[in-house]
Amino acid sequence: MKTAAIDKNILLLLLGTVGLAVLPHLRHIPNLSFGFFTALWGWRLLGIWRPAWLPGRLPVFLLLLVGIALLFVGRQGILGRDAGSSLLIIALGLKLMEIKQERDFYLIIYMTFVVAATQFLYAQNMLLGVYIGGVCCLLLALLIAMNGLQKQFVQALKLAGLITLQAAPLAAAMFILFPRLDAPKWMAVGSETQNRTGLSEVMEPGSITNLSLSDELVFRAQFDGPIPPPQERYWRGPVMSMTNGKLWMQAQNFADYAKRNPKVSGSPYRYTLLMEPQEKNWVFALDMPVGFSAPLTRNANYQLTTSGNFEQRVAYKLTSYPTYNTGPLSAGEYRDAVQLPGKPSLRIKELVSQLHGYNTTPAAFAQKLLDHFRNENFRYTLEPPKLDDNPIESFLFDTRAGFCSHYASAFVYLLRAAHIPARVVTGFQGGEVNALGHFIQVRQADAHAWAEVWHENAGWVRYDPTAAIAPERIEYPLDVSRLSPGAEILFDMEHQEFGKVFNLIKQARLIWGTVDYNWQRWIIDYDSLHQANFLSGFGIKDSGEMVYWLTVIVAVMTLLLTASMLLQKRRQTDPTLLIYARFCAKLARKGLIKGSGEGAKDFAERAKTQLPQHASEIERITEVFIRMRYGKQAAPSDIKQLKRWVASFTP
Repeated sequence: MKTAAIDKNILLLLLGTVGLAVLPHLRHIPNLSFGFFTALWGWRLLGIWRPAWLPGRLPVFLLLLVGIALLFVGRQGILGRDAGSSLLIIALGLKLMEIKQERDFYLIIYMTFVVAATQFLYAQNMLLGVYIGGVCCLLLALLIAMNGLQKQFVQALKLAGLITLQAAPLAAAMFILFPRLDAPKWMAVGSETQNRTGLSEVMEPGSITNLSLSDELVFRAQFDGPIPPPQERYWRGPVMSMTNGKLWMQAQNFADYAKRNPKVSGSPYRYTLLMEPQEKNWVFALDMPVGFSAPLTRNANYQLTTSGNFEQRVAYKLTSYPTYNTGPLSAGEYRDAVQLPGKPSLRIKELVSQLHGYNTTPAAFAQKLLDHFRNENFRYTLEPPKLDDNPIESFLFDTRAGFCSHYASAFVYLLRAAHIPARVVTGFQGGEVNALGHFIQVRQADAHAWAEVWHENAGWVRYDPTAAIAPERIEYPLDVSRLSPGAEILFDMEHQEFGKVFNLIKQARLIWGTVDYNWQRWIIDYDSLHQANFLSGFGIKDSGEMVYWLTVIVAVMTLLLTASMLLQKRRQTDPTLLIYARFCAKLARKGLIKGSGEGAKDFAERAKTQLPQHASEIERITEVFIRMRYGKQAAPSDIKQLKRWVASFTP
């Protein structure tokens, strides 16, 4: 098929489908590469009405060199996820410029299938799956229309949808039974354009404030029993024991602390933690994590870490006890827990003395500090005033305005000034409860810092100075949708239970959150372990049995589909064949019987020899029948014409 013969409507549909397949890559590949493809796509679109403006072979070759140069200017090369995606998209754009024959259409459609599949290298959420599924249906409909199986594109699209639905059961069987590949490494290849925010190994007053405006999901936790109340939703992360007066850091030697198993009591929380891809190997569990298995380990600061692949979504089964006793301190742990960069200033000492920090118990002094924050006009704000070279002192006596990291660091500093072991703990607090799915989803905006104070008979005890200033921060999550730097801190004061949410947008968000959680949990995270657990319930215990049952299911479904097609064919006999059968019956009455293996053209030649007076009628009837039965250029009016000619044929 030459360029002049290309159907403009088909070409428009092809270009539109190609654009839809590439569009989500706007967030993934460099702007130069995406802009280059867009220019080529727009050029080809314009060429539908101005064919003379399309480039020849030499300009296309020069464009190829430009595309290669863009890959290397962006320091991508041709290897890796991002580079490979850019290469495919640029190649697809260049191929659009040289549509000359029908084979070029097929090549572009197949390339578009591949480009659509590359979207799943970046995300696997359900909305993207539906979107790419729609794009693939459009591509399949184009193949159907180009092969003349349907004259109208709407009908071709319906047929493509029917084929997709028929293939769905087989695809589901293969998904469930086909042996799963563990730990795909391509997710980490070429991900240089993907940046994630999160907690850092170093904390300074104000550092967590940067995360408070981020709606990025960190993890979800689905509970087997009751969901913990807000005051127990502390998700433990790095513990900061060392400070230089400005920054708080993890102790370099904390791995040498004596590891003791905390004594736990009361009712535990059992839950499945679904961690999103992270930059660190930290796993955020409720205090105190006790039940866990490999690849998780718990360090001397009672923080969970993983030796597995933390750059992909992973689910962990955990058990935590909210009531615990960590026991006595080792010498090194005590030394780090009272460390200060220098002697406290006179004002700090006077404040500690005023609050009886030198002559009372740690619990009593900690409570006096909380009362001090609560009663002395301290403010909770996202944008505190800038602090000088002595941030703790400036915050306590001058600005008195800050975020959770300000309060936690000042609280710990004052305790250490009174020679009481204390430290800063970072992690997440709270989270949005989805009662419909019975899980909590925690976002970067829930990042938090609190304190731990060592009590002689109880071990490390949690204190949250922020609760003294803004108790609603513990009871309710920040309302990220209405937060902005410098503005008042707003909280989501609506009750988090599904039945009491009156805002339709929030209700829809909860429903979608439940659907998305189950999609991630049971579809995306369906790995070899989940497969083995699922199939063991049906008595299938090894890969050999899986392959056996997969073969049986495929064979049965193939037989059922074949039988269905044959029955449908018998029920829906081609009207062209019925008309031609009447034509053959008329000839049979003259002694001309069509052989079982005789073709229509050969039969016509034999009939013309015996009935030369009807040769023209026999030839035109046979020609129309062959075109309608075996060709793809028949017009809708042909069947009426054939019916009319056969009716008037009287040999």
